[in-house]
Amino acid sequence: MSDLPCAGTLPRRAFLRASLTGLSALGISDLMRLQGEGAASASGSQGGGPSMIVVWLWGGPSHMETFDLKPDAPEQYRGLFKPIPTNVPGMQICEKLPKLARSADKFALIRSVAHDSPGHVNSTHTVLTGYPGEVVETPPFAPKYPFVFNAAQKILPERRPGMPQWVALPEMRYEGGGGLGRSHGPFRVSADPNAPEFRVPELVLDAARRDRLGGRGRLLSAFDEARRGMDRPGSTEAFDAYQRQALTVLTTPAAHEAFDVGREDPRLRDRYGRNVIGQRCLLARRLVEAGVRLVTVDFPCVPGQKAFSWDDHASVWNIFEQMEIRLPVLDTAVSALIEDVHARGMDRDTLIVVMGEMGRTPKLSNHNGQPGREHWGAAMTVLMSGGGMPMGQVIGSTTPKGEEPKDRRFTPNDVLATWYRYLGIDPSRTFDDMTGRPVALLSQGEPIRELF
Repeated sequence: MSDLPCAGTLPRRAFLRASLTGLSALGISDLMRLQGEGAASASGSQGGGPSMIVVWLWGGPSHMETFDLKPDAPEQYRGLFKPIPTNVPGMQICEKLPKLARSADKFALIRSVAHDSPGHVNSTHTVLTGYPGEVVETPPFAPKYPFVFNAAQKILPERRPGMPQWVALPEMRYEGGGGLGRSHGPFRVSADPNAPEFRVPELVLDAARRDRLGGRGRLLSAFDEARRGMDRPGSTEAFDAYQRQALTVLTTPAAHEAFDVGREDPRLRDRYGRNVIGQRCLLARRLVEAGVRLVTVDFPCVPGQKAFSWDDHASVWNIFEQMEIRLPVLDTAVSALIEDVHARGMDRDTLIVVMGEMGRTPKLSNHNGQPGREHWGAAMTVLMSGGGMPMGQVIGSTTPKGEEPKDRRFTPNDVLATWYRYLGIDPSRTFDDMTGRPVALLSQGEPIRELF
């Protein structure tokens, strides 16, 4: 293994610095500028349409400890956890996910997704763009092709006027628009919705101050002043998007209400879990219900635990100790999200996805007596719920040791083709890459037929 630290195992200080940048001290125009990509309200017709919530397990969750256990494999493969039955006959998942086991009729597991990328950055690129990421991961990790979320924001009309198209809670790592430009990124919310004083800095503008501004025209002039200080190439176009986003959000009461998780029944908030992950999942449901099309929830870890991602190398922490802490939070938050979306009749036009950029090595590693699993793109599981698709099924399988797909091998492109079809986007649609050459959103890949 390389002596260089893995990007998925950031030190605590670096992790906190990356995640908790002081957004609350910024004004709205500064915030929109410093967020880097911002988010534009897409042009087009108004109305509803399909939406997505993606719970992103950054670092690469082990399929062997979550949704594809191998109890009959040799000891050095199977690990410590046992499978339990679900409410779908023949489907088993990890014993640490009992609430999800009771909701299995409302989700599908695709167990045979595989790719060849070895690292976090290139795997993320491969999985979310449909084009292989570069083997050498060089900062600043700008993707050469657009993530599916950037493409959807560019192409699709807004679901509801005044609401962002894509909200990231709190971010989407290594994200970028590729040839689509810098103005189609997410509306980021880094604040913790579980905190009693939770306020979204982007939305904090009291009624008195709105009255003093006297309308959108004078607010726009304030943005123009900040805009004149921007001199980076391409930044003007991106800032136009920030202006539109800020103006609509600041002046739309529906946006303020959507972000106010305090309006929810305390019992429902308890059901999601009174922690940052659970409340972000609840906020994601509120945002989609209010008209946001895409919400990504970054779930790298449980606050307070030793692990700061799902990157469970033997050299950094004990995979089983960390899974004991992490999996109950995943179980509670995702099962509540699935049940809540179905109970509200949102499941036909809301697709929930739970996944990371890779799996982990089926064979356990050992570092000074500490067990772990290394990077492994050759086998991974994707959970999907809702979207009007047939649920309560397992699609594909892996070999007895969990090393690679046994049947129905899917590439990330097949998963992306499934999402594009659900969203109503033609994946053969082209855009100009960084050299001006027209490139298809997906060069290959077919929607997973069992889901349609």
